[in-house]
Amino acid sequence: MIKIEHLKKVYPNVTPLKDVSVEINDGDVISVIGPSGTGKSTLLRCINLLEKPTEGHIWVNGVDVTDPKCDLGKVRQKMGMVFQSFNLFGHLTVIENIMLAPMDLLGKSKQEAYDEGMRLLRTVGLAEKALNYPDELSGGQNQRIAIARTLAMNPDIILFDEPTSALDPTMVGEVQAVIRDLAKTGKTLMIVTHEMNFARAISNRVFYMDEGGIYEDGTPEQIFDHPQRENTRRFIRKLKVLELNIENKDFDFLGMAGEIDQYCNKNQIPYKTAHRVRLAFEELVQQMLIPALASPDIQAVIEYSEAEESAVLTVRYGGPSFDVTKQGNELSLKVLQSAVSDIAYAWDEKAERRNQTTMHIRTA
Repeated sequence: MIKIEHLKKVYPNVTPLKDVSVEINDGDVISVIGPSGTGKSTLLRCINLLEKPTEGHIWVNGVDVTDPKCDLGKVRQKMGMVFQSFNLFGHLTVIENIMLAPMDLLGKSKQEAYDEGMRLLRTVGLAEKALNYPDELSGGQNQRIAIARTLAMNPDIILFDEPTSALDPTMVGEVQAVIRDLAKTGKTLMIVTHEMNFARAISNRVFYMDEGGIYEDGTPEQIFDHPQRENTRRFIRKLKVLELNIENKDFDFLGMAGEIDQYCNKNQIPYKTAHRVRLAFEELVQQMLIPALASPDIQAVIEYSEAEESAVLTVRYGGPSFDVTKQGNELSLKVLQSAVSDIAYAWDEKAERRNQTTMHIRTA
């Protein structure tokens, strides 16, 4: 259905898409998720050529839409797009908004367009609003009308660009219900969304976008329950991350302690948890590793999960094997154990820093 090869999009100050290659099958329902600014909406807008790609090719049903000779009007008749801002014509009634494109582009008669428009309004639950104007309706109702208008062209592919982001939370459910019904029709859907539960429930594939492309592509179960890559895991678990690097014995300990305090305050980490994070860092790094390592090469990563209200401190370090649970001094180990619920040591011969100690901070 859709094939993308080496898609790149460059703006004057940013390159949201660096190299995207992917195939989208007939009937796929794909949720596109990821942090803001990672090219999610740009990808959709490039697929239907609302944005012209800087490099690469996009084929839709075997037609290269990036070819200057391509008849985009014909391609777009089979590819609809629903925007977050509705884009309805304010001077036309609801039914007139839906009838316009089928009459102008498909050559349908006024009666045909009206009958089909009313059928679609019944499908989205708004037949009684046919003669209203958009400004007389709620945001959720307008978005359902925008979906009905898109369906009036009978597209094979529908692209949704954050269809619920501009809505009051009370209206999100009604639009999601319409999209859920659409997902059962066999049409190909791509949905940029920040609603993770919705993405999990509706999709057969999920694209997590980051670092200029599709960072991870998988089933909802894989992406949400067993992500394979680090950035995906951090995003799904809503992890707030602080990374600290220590390269010599005379590092600025007080400065790093201040960074940890700022990190904890910024992310509203509970006081007791924050205190234990600082204590674990001090005992492991300052009291156990620095004295033991001839040339410190230490990376400490603190991850706090908003969703689980839990913190993990992972410390990787170079040098020979050094398991702090067996080789560290007993007093520091006891203090450390008072701050954490468990400590796990691992040795990886192939890693840049072959030692790793992982600690889950106590929350109770």
